Amino acid sequence: MSEPTKVNPILKQVLELGPPLLFFVIYLRIRDNVYTWGGTEYSGFIVATLVFVPILLVAMGILWRLTGQLSRMQIFTAFMVIFFGGLTAWFNDEKFFKMKTTIVYGFFAVILSIGLLRGRSYLAYVMSEMIPLTQEGWMILTRRLTLFFLLLAAANEIVWRTMSTDAWVKIETFGFPILTFVFIWSQIVALEKHFVTEDDA
Repeated sequence: MSEPTKVNPILKQVLELGPPLLFFVIYLRIRDNVYTWGGTEYSGFIVATLVFVPILLVAMGILWRLTGQLSRMQIFTAFMVIFFGGLTAWFNDEKFFKMKTTIVYGFFAVILSIGLLRGRSYLAYVMSEMIPLTQEGWMILTRRLTLFFLLLAAANEIVWRTMSTDAWVKIETFGFPILTFVFIWSQIVALEKHFVTEDDA
């Protein structure tokens, strides 16, 4: 398999983070509007969701064109966005798109759990080139991340079922990603003694 082409890291971040930020901006601009198509009324949230799908696909297409590959996580996320975005529009019900986040985090937790039950860290397969950890370190990080994903899935259920759509959009766009970044960073610091050095290689 050929190595992925290196791209400007800033451009890569724009392509990965741009679509959800655009969704947030579009939602804020049209959230109070109601659109009628074919005799059916759609809220601004649902229209923003429909616009988000092609934006995400275009960004992923550009990323694939530049790098020559997409990760399984990116492909799975895109599928979930398309599938639940379609259900949201078909049934004209916001809850389907909001449930997507719960299912995505839950799916990641299940996959990591399966690896743990087999005595493996599937996380290492994905991130070993970025984070040089020992096998023990990967197992510790995988267990903690599995629990973290379960907590995020539960948190999403609580948020979308008990809070406003505005609150969910803000937490989905900023809250969960920031929490994930902080968690990963804190674990890297906490697992410093499990890092593989040149002397260990």
